[in-house]
Amino acid sequence: MMEFNQPKGIYQQIADQVRERIAGGEWAVGERIPSVREMAVTMGVNPNTVTRSYQTLQDGEIIDNRRGIGYFVAEKARERIMKELKTEFINDELPRLFRLMRKLDMGVEELVSLYEDYQGEDLA
Repeated sequence: MMEFNQPKGIYQQIADQVRERIAGGEWAVGERIPSVREMAVTMGVNPNTVTRSYQTLQDGEIIDNRRGIGYFVAEKARERIMKELKTEFINDELPRLFRLMRKLDMGVEELVSLYEDYQGEDLA
């Protein structure tokens, strides 16, 4: 369901959910995704909102519209999404992390050590 009190617009939240499903492998390249009407019912929103989401995804070459057939995951959609997510992380999350590290007087070496510990737990 949608979070109507979030700073992100509803159409953007829907687009983000579609990206997540593609990036997570739930929807594969060439696979048909729910129609505008199906997605609107599932999300509890107006079909025009889903249309705007799908248009945003088409503009980003994440999905393709095959007239009369429906919407499908575009070729190289996952790669495009991963590139977008990496850029967002670098531009949005890393600066926040670095500011907090500076505030806590925490060095990169400590972060690397924590990351390595985390990786070890993650693989177990």
